[in-house]
Amino acid sequence: MPSLEQVRAKYVPRISGAEPSRSYIVEVDDAPTAFIQCYRICDWPDYAIIGEQAANAAGIDLFIAERERAHRGLGPRIIREFLHRVVFREPNLDSCVIGPAQNNRAAIRAYEKAGFRYLKTISIPGELEPEYLMRIGRDEFERSVATQSR
Repeated sequence: MPSLEQVRAKYVPRISGAEPSRSYIVEVDDAPTAFIQCYRICDWPDYAIIGEQAANAAGIDLFIAERERAHRGLGPRIIREFLHRVVFREPNLDSCVIGPAQNNRAAIRAYEKAGFRYLKTISIPGELEPEYLMRIGRDEFERSVATQSR
């Protein structure tokens, strides 16, 4: 478990705007349920490995707060709502990527349900294991939203 100093060192720059990631707490039924962050891929040089697709892409990370809330379908719901309300409200973003650990099958399934598709496996400096990089394009997302509203 991280110390209070470690938590402050990591998150205060995000909260103060000194770091380009935007962080959010997601509430479900008036209870804090998840943490989600969003960032432009081009702001993080370690992600240059993605290639030209990084230019107009956002990256997101999702963490469900309590194990009791995991594996209940919240992940795809939260992500789709976040893509709608935050990510694709930015007119110059044409895609979004997410990189679960390559062995995190539950997260991969949840992201597939949200519409993400496998792009490639990458190793990011400082990460413990390779990421199973997944992507959804704005067009794909908008088509799926239109299909669901029929």
